[in-house]
Amino acid sequence: MRRTTILRTALSSALLLATAALGFTPASAADRPAAPSRADASLSPGLLTAMRRDLGLTEEQAVDRLRAETAARGVEGPARRAAGASYGGSWFEADSGRLTVAVTDRARRAAVEATGADAVLVRHTARQLDAAKARIDRLEAPAGVASWHVDPEANTVAVHVVEGHRDDPGVRAFVARAHRAGPVTVRTTGDAPRTFAAGTVGGDPYYTGNVRCSIGFSVHGGFVTAGHCGSPGAAVHGWDRSYIGTFQGSSFPENDYAWVSVGSGWWTVPVVLGWGTVPDQLVRGSAEAPVGASVCRSGSTTRWHCGAVLAKNETVNYSQGAVRQMTKTSVCAEPGDSGGSFISGDQAQGVTSGGWGNCSGGGQTWHQPVNEILNRYGLRLHTT
Repeated sequence: MRRTTILRTALSSALLLATAALGFTPASAADRPAAPSRADASLSPGLLTAMRRDLGLTEEQAVDRLRAETAARGVEGPARRAAGASYGGSWFEADSGRLTVAVTDRARRAAVEATGADAVLVRHTARQLDAAKARIDRLEAPAGVASWHVDPEANTVAVHVVEGHRDDPGVRAFVARAHRAGPVTVRTTGDAPRTFAAGTVGGDPYYTGNVRCSIGFSVHGGFVTAGHCGSPGAAVHGWDRSYIGTFQGSSFPENDYAWVSVGSGWWTVPVVLGWGTVPDQLVRGSAEAPVGASVCRSGSTTRWHCGAVLAKNETVNYSQGAVRQMTKTSVCAEPGDSGGSFISGDQAQGVTSGGWGNCSGGGQTWHQPVNEILNRYGLRLHTT
């Protein structure tokens, strides 16, 4: 039997037995989990270690933040309904531990606050900002433009230009057209985004030809990963080059998602792996974390790293073409991490797509939201 399979099975079994001993019950992808207790957090020391290292938190602060973020996820839906047509977006405030909701109608403020969220007045609704971004999506972006997304906190569409390229003629023309689309703010980013696939190297990855990527999340029948890692029908092999399965669906660019069937003696487990170094993290669902929430990433090159959600529904302008509806984070990544898991607490968030920078000097990374992948292919997340 494969050494990695033995290790993964042993770790997964131990985690599952621990949940049974503590009286936890399985949750589906649609379930909203209860606020995590300190016992919950103790099951994932690797997650807390990464949050302490990357977010500068104590263990107690990390557990408290996970609890607050879980509560914020539960408030987001009711608060949005209370805001009605005046809804301007929402984000998690790490300092207060609360969800903030923007509204354009002062009369809606009390109703939003009654749900447990904070409310602020803004000029533009989320619908207006989304419409402006959609108009920008129809433009052809030059290489000096990295990405653009709706920033609810700033109540604008943020266009990110690669440092040193703001005065390029193509960039200036794009920005001028973007300003005509609606409320736009231009910002500078450190480098152009790129995908995080890599050539064949050692470790515990999966391979498609001479490309190495990372497993995202287990689904019933296989796993999800990044679309740029392989095309439909492409064969997938494990760390030992034994056959795992094939890409059943893949989309890149425009999207960056795929799913791989699993067979030939391989099977799936509802955990995010620590590659034998960091303890595994149970996956209990896929409730989406708000902007501002903490998020961690696991990949076959850099393993565990954490940061925060910076933006949602961002269009990323890779050299291969634009990819839409991405989530931007402050988490670092490096080649070979593509396709790997983004998780917030015990909730699956997405699969690693690309970014800029590295885990020595820092950077930013985007993920393709996992619920979009599940819905696109009719898959069911494997949860405890």
